[in-house]
Amino acid sequence: MTAGDEDLPAPADDPAPRKVIHVDMDAFYASVEQRDDPALRGRPIAVGGSALRGVVAAASYEARAFGVRSAMPSVTARRLCPDLVFVAPRFDMYKQVSAQVRAVFERYTPVIEPLSLDEAYLDVTSNIPAIASATRIAELIRAEIRAATGLTASAGVSYNKFLAKLASDQRKPDGLFVVTPRMGPRFVEDLPVSRFHGVGPVTAGRMEGLGIRTGLDLRGRSLEFLQQHFGKSGPYYHAIARGVDHRPVRANRVRKSVGAEDTFARDLRGFDELAAELTPLAVKVWAHCERAGVRGRTVTLKLKYDDFQQITRAASTIQPVADAADLEGRARQLLRPLLPPRRPVRLLGVTLSALTPADAAQPVPAQLPLFG
Repeated sequence: MTAGDEDLPAPADDPAPRKVIHVDMDAFYASVEQRDDPALRGRPIAVGGSALRGVVAAASYEARAFGVRSAMPSVTARRLCPDLVFVAPRFDMYKQVSAQVRAVFERYTPVIEPLSLDEAYLDVTSNIPAIASATRIAELIRAEIRAATGLTASAGVSYNKFLAKLASDQRKPDGLFVVTPRMGPRFVEDLPVSRFHGVGPVTAGRMEGLGIRTGLDLRGRSLEFLQQHFGKSGPYYHAIARGVDHRPVRANRVRKSVGAEDTFARDLRGFDELAAELTPLAVKVWAHCERAGVRGRTVTLKLKYDDFQQITRAASTIQPVADAADLEGRARQLLRPLLPPRRPVRLLGVTLSALTPADAAQPVPAQLPLFG
C-alpha cells in the first residue's frame, strides 16, 4: 500500500473528503507499567482491581493471550490466568505520558479529538507541516511517540472516523493500516458487524438474529428496515455499511458523562433479574472511567418499557463513586422504587456524570440533594 493512496477521491456520497488518523496506544496502562518496572516485562499483568475484587482497567498482551480483557471482573481474570499480576493504577503517570503523546499530535494538527488518555482522532486534511500524505504523517507520529515515551502506538488512516478506527485495530500492536477511499466499502463488507464501532454485543446479537453477520449483510438491508429494527441508530448503520461516516473530528471535545445500556433478549419484570443486569453495566462504565482517569458524582438510571416509553432517575452525592460495586449499589437504589414495573422492561442503562479527573475527585463543599 503506497503512501499516496489515501489521496484518491472519496466515495460520491461523501461530500467532504478528509484525511483522518486514529491513534491508539498499545495496552497503554499495562505498557507504561512494564516500561517502568523491568520485572513486569513479558509477564501477564492487569492494571486495576485485585485478585479478590474490582475490575481490570487494562491488560498486557501477555494477559490478553489468556482471554483477560479490560472491564472484566478481577476474579474472572484470575480464573483465566492464575499467574496474573495485579498492579495498582498510577493515573498521574498515565496523564503525564498522555500529555507527551498529545504534544506530538499538536506538532501536526490542532484538530484533535481525544477519546481517552490513550486514543484520539486527528484530522490532518490540512496540517501544520503541509505533508500531503496522511500515511506519512501517521508514520512520523508513531516514530515520535516511541522516541518520546518508549511506547508503541498503532494507527489507522482513512477518509472518515469509522474506518480510521477500524483500521487502527488491523495490525495491533505497533501497526499501521490504511483504508483508502477506493477500498473502503469493500473493506467493510468482509468484517463481522461485532467489530463495528457503535455495534455492541447486544446489538450484534440482534443483528445476527436478523441474518446480519457481516458488513455486506448489513448493506443488503434497506434504511427503512434498519430504522424499524434499530430506531434512530438505523441511518448510522445504513451509512457505515457503505463506508460512509460524516461525523467531523471535534477538536478539544470534553466528555461530560460515561454510560452503558443493554437491551434484553426477553423483557424482564422482577427486581432480582433486573438488578442482576446492572452488574455488567456498572463494570463497563467503571472500566471506561479507569481508562479515562475520571470519577463522577451523579448516577442516572434509564429504564425502557416494552412499549418503548422510558423514564430516568438520578442521584447526586458529595462523595464521588468509589468503584464498580459502589456504582452498581447506587443504581440499585434508584431501581428499587420503580418496581414492580408498570410494564415489562426491555432496556436498562446506567450513566455516570459530573465527571472530574480521578486525582481531583474530592467531595464538593455543599450538600447536593438526592433526587428522582
